[in-house]
Amino acid sequence: MDSLKNYRSIIRQVLTEYASIGYSRGDMRSENVFDETNDRYLLLRMGWDGPHSAYGVVIHLDIIDGKIWLQCDNTDAVVAHDLEWAGVPKKDIVLGFQPPEVRPLTDYAVA
Repeated sequence: MDSLKNYRSIIRQVLTEYASIGYSRGDMRSENVFDETNDRYLLLRMGWDGPHSAYGVVIHLDIIDGKIWLQCDNTDAVVAHDLEWAGVPKKDIVLGFQPPEVRPLTDYAVA
């Protein structure tokens, strides 16, 4: 399996696992958006928290130039670690939410 297909499969697996975790408050649900044409992958949170509508991006991943870019991680876990445990090397994970000047200070890819 080539790395692009493998990375798509890993992302689907990781986001599906996160989506299966229930919310402890409110009438909330998770929804995955898998756009393999543009290699964009999202985990969204939506529903109601009491009288308030709640919606937001929990995780946003892109595949850009053969690397997985973690654009947003609004979890209590570390999604990059889950990608590693699933077989993605650190050299192929970019913490896109970090400023470019900070990325060299991480153990992950710069870009």
